[in-house]
Amino acid sequence: MAPAKPKKVTISQEAFNDLVNENIEDLGMEPDEALQDAIQTLTLQGVDLSGIITSPNNTSPLIQSLDSLKHFDSVNVDDIELDELLKSFDHLSQLCSSDSEEGLAKVAIAIRNGGVEVVCSICSKIPVDSDRALVSGLKALASLLRDLQSTDTFQKVDGPRIVVGIIRNGSQKLDILDSGFSVVAAASTGNEIVKASFMDLKIDELILQIMMEQKKGSIQCLYDAIRVLLTADDNRVVASEVYGYARRFAKLGIAGALVESLQGGLSSPGLVSASIALKAVAVNDEICRSIADNGGIDAILQCIDDGSEQGNRIVARGCCSLLSTLAGSDTNKNAIVAKSGLDRLIKLSSRFSEDPSVIQEVMSIICALCLRSPENAARAVEAGAGDLAIQAMQKFPGASQMQRNSCMMIRNLVVRNPENRTLLLNNGIEKIIRRTKETHESCKDAAAAALRDLGLDNYNA
Repeated sequence: MAPAKPKKVTISQEAFNDLVNENIEDLGMEPDEALQDAIQTLTLQGVDLSGIITSPNNTSPLIQSLDSLKHFDSVNVDDIELDELLKSFDHLSQLCSSDSEEGLAKVAIAIRNGGVEVVCSICSKIPVDSDRALVSGLKALASLLRDLQSTDTFQKVDGPRIVVGIIRNGSQKLDILDSGFSVVAAASTGNEIVKASFMDLKIDELILQIMMEQKKGSIQCLYDAIRVLLTADDNRVVASEVYGYARRFAKLGIAGALVESLQGGLSSPGLVSASIALKAVAVNDEICRSIADNGGIDAILQCIDDGSEQGNRIVARGCCSLLSTLAGSDTNKNAIVAKSGLDRLIKLSSRFSEDPSVIQEVMSIICALCLRSPENAARAVEAGAGDLAIQAMQKFPGASQMQRNSCMMIRNLVVRNPENRTLLLNNGIEKIIRRTKETHESCKDAAAAALRDLGLDNYNA
């Protein structure tokens, strides 16, 4: 396990209220003055006041909303006025959906005052045919799942089972699926235990079933859920299980289903999210090759062409990032080059010649294609990769990640191709790389390695 972070000093709501009352009763302060003094004193002492209600008389629209939900949770489900419940859920979502400092403070208060527990409890009781109430409840729940405290609470109250049950029962309804998977994504973010709970509930099989049933639909949050479930982002865990989960997803057929999603092209609103999800599944050579065998490379290259034609940089970046991962397979490298991939990538870089974020993705792919392949390195330079490196590095000296990717690409272009070294050196690449090495700390190692592979003895100078 990773080293535990020092715990913040906290205080209970009751202790905070007692301090305010002491200021009023013992020191004769007015209520507003007593409240502000308590806040200032505790802040100076380093006490974390997140989740503490600091409004006069402990009343706020948020607490009123929670109290309303707790009332609904306490009565028989048949006696609940669903329209009123819907209003309470929507009000809670409205208060807690903002990412501003004020919005996050409200989330902390809601979590500390039982928000996750009560919303989960009510959602478990809502009839399956009450679509609007379920969707509203799931949205409210997703708005509360922002940190480990909230997701751990979600786990303790059996949230994964409740949400998977709702998704399973509403698998034909896109709005329930979208809001349900938004909860899966939010709850699994940064929490390995929650991920494991969803996997124990066979959420991978449920995802595949829904993808097969909803081929004509595009469930954005389903793709987001796949990405989060397969991301090792819990700092408390040294060895994550997500690699094994990705293999399970691929073996089950989810990689193939995601390829089908890509084949919808730019007409699919979930194209970029599906690309990111597929990249998360592609964790080894076998899976990368299976994606290619299912038409993945053809689909991605077509999306890159279309994104270039329509000037869609978001699609271009997302698809290039996925293609870079697939190019890690030696078999796929040859397939990409055989499908005129290098020429298509250089064309894309020309289309987005003013956008270093796209150019750096193109460089990343070419770098992968040329690794251990002098034939591909020769073809890349013929296609214009050398010119791309020189022009982009001169044009965007401040784009550190692009500069780094260019240095790495140059390494693979020249390390086994002495003719490429001569060409690039004659065109002034040494001076450009040395400037990058001096300018960007993050590029020093890559730049030094590029200079070394260019055959320069003083590469560390």
